[in-house]
Amino acid sequence: MGRALRRRVGLAATWASADPVVGLPAGRGLRGAGSLAVARRAQPETVVNPGALKPGTWPTHSPFSSPGEDLMRTDLDAFLETHNLDALLVLGPAQHNPAMTYLTGGAHLTSAVLIKPRGGEPTLFYNPMERDEAAKTGLPTRNLADFPWSQYLREADGDESLAQALRLQALLETANLTRGRLGVTGRVELGPAYSTLQALQSLLPDLEIDGKAAHDALLATRRTKSDDEIAHIRRMGQITTEVVGRVADFLSSQHGKDGLLVKADGQPVTIGEVKRLINRWLAELGAENPEGTIFAQGRDAGVPHSTGDDNAPLRLGSPIVFDIFPCEAGGGYFYDFTRTWCLGYAPDDAQALYEDVLTVHQQIMAELRPNGLCRNLQRRTCELFEAHGHPTSCRQANLQEGYVHSLGHGLGLDVHEAPWFRASETNTDRLEPGVVFTVEPGLYYPERGLGCRLEDTVWARPDGTFEVLADFPLDLVLPVKG
Repeated sequence: MGRALRRRVGLAATWASADPVVGLPAGRGLRGAGSLAVARRAQPETVVNPGALKPGTWPTHSPFSSPGEDLMRTDLDAFLETHNLDALLVLGPAQHNPAMTYLTGGAHLTSAVLIKPRGGEPTLFYNPMERDEAAKTGLPTRNLADFPWSQYLREADGDESLAQALRLQALLETANLTRGRLGVTGRVELGPAYSTLQALQSLLPDLEIDGKAAHDALLATRRTKSDDEIAHIRRMGQITTEVVGRVADFLSSQHGKDGLLVKADGQPVTIGEVKRLINRWLAELGAENPEGTIFAQGRDAGVPHSTGDDNAPLRLGSPIVFDIFPCEAGGGYFYDFTRTWCLGYAPDDAQALYEDVLTVHQQIMAELRPNGLCRNLQRRTCELFEAHGHPTSCRQANLQEGYVHSLGHGLGLDVHEAPWFRASETNTDRLEPGVVFTVEPGLYYPERGLGCRLEDTVWARPDGTFEVLADFPLDLVLPVKG
């Protein structure tokens, strides 16, 4: 995979089976089974039996209260200055709200306000029922009960947007923030928030409110990951590959009959059944699946973001794109991972497509370089696929077959974040040390019933090397019972 790439073996499944591999040609199926068996035998100590990986609990703490996160704090102030912001106002819960999660450490807060002056300490304003959760962050806190909602609602004659604005005005005044530039961010209902911020602007005419600059400043701060963040993402990788291994074991334990995968009672295994198992296993291991799962076969595998038909039975030999991107329960850090499987055997056209994708995946992994331009990696991916005779998005916009998307994306508290891999000359994103990103080349031919994608999540380490955070076999054929 190249001198600069480290692979640390994750939690792989025990895929080898003593039962005959179903499908024709028999040699193609047996070859896939053999490679999986070799992978298992080579590293038996890395295999974790289903259920052995227990849910993890992470200490709740804000980076502003953690001695090891000085750089993160310095980065945020620097980016606030770069974007000409005097302070940051973050609204909403700490669950599934990356800005609040990042600044509070993921405390269980259903509604909160955080004010962070540039160069100063943040203050977390909390609901009194959540005082213990707020205390866990280690941040300076204020109880919202000290700013009674009923008082502001009376003052606003029942206008809730104005009442919210009056309350925010009072909170900002505690930090002497009545003028300058205020960045506002957070995941809240857009309509009510828009009305509230309009009213706040009227109440504080000397305070300029800017949403885009706040968003950009936090994204820039979040781009590189601390050791603690890497630990979160690495564990999500372990959970993800454990679940993928369980899925592989489940499918391999079923039988092939009349071109379908069937259970012991003769009923076909459906895509929806597999997805329900995925969600159950993720929950058992302390993760969740807010974005859903792609488990798409045949024609659906040829449409990159088709999630698959839940009612469809699984067919032998039909390519399955399995793209799983769960996060920590409550909306923490994500992991993103894709494999393509054929059950029992791989038809020649599926095998050829897979080999082209695997070749490009391996070549790009070998060509990763510290601070390399992401756009150049996208262009290189297009070049490699074009050499194999495939159309690419570098040559044709709005392409619907061939290589139709970018090589990857950053990953963290959002499943898709910077760095980006667009081929455009305006894309200046680089693989700077500390970023976490995906490498996911793929080829798609829906009218031929073909699709293939292989995806790993990679950390650009501070020492200049690259590490796949959760390794797993790349084999195409998944053996099933006869």
